[in-house]
Amino acid sequence: MANTQPIVPNFGSESTGRKMAIICSKGNLDMAYPGLILGNAALGEGVEVHLFFTFWGFDMIHKKRQKKLKFSPVGNFAMHLPIGGIRMPQWLAWIPGMQPFATWYLQHEINKLQVPEVPDFLDQISASGGHLWGCKMSADMNKLTMKDLREDVEGIITAADFIEMTDGAQVLFI
Repeated sequence: MANTQPIVPNFGSESTGRKMAIICSKGNLDMAYPGLILGNAALGEGVEVHLFFTFWGFDMIHKKRQKKLKFSPVGNFAMHLPIGGIRMPQWLAWIPGMQPFATWYLQHEINKLQVPEVPDFLDQISASGGHLWGCKMSADMNKLTMKDLREDVEGIITAADFIEMTDGAQVLFI
C-alpha cells in the first residue's frame, strides 16, 4: 500500500546565499508573468530576489497602469488560436477588437490556473521578501516619481546601483 500522506515542501526560513536579479523590461500582460513567476519561485527556494523595472516594464509597478496591462497578438507569431492549437495568422491580429479579445482570453486562461493578477502577484512577492526597484532613466524619461509607483517599490535607482546591489546574482532579462 502506497503512502497517502501529502508531500508538503519545507522551504525553511534560511537564505541559500543565492541571489536572482530579474530585469522586467516589457509592459505587456504576457511579458509581465515570466519575471513574476520566476521571482516567486526563487523566493520559495530561499533565493534573494530583486526585480528591476525598466522601460515599459515600469507599467507593472505604476499605480494607474498596473491593472491595465494588455496583450497584443500583433507581431506575436507564436500565438495559437484557442481552437485546435493552430497558429494565428497575422492578418487576424489586425481585426478591430482583437487586442481586447486577446487580452480578455489570456487573463481568463491565467485566472483558470489560479495565478494571481499582476498587482496581487507583486503584493505576494513583496510580502515574501522580494525587492522591487524602478529604473531611474526610465522614470526620468517618463517623468515619474515614487508617488506614481506602488508603495512597496523600494526606490528608483540607476542601472549601476542595481548591478552593484545584485553583485554575484543570476541575471534574467525579460
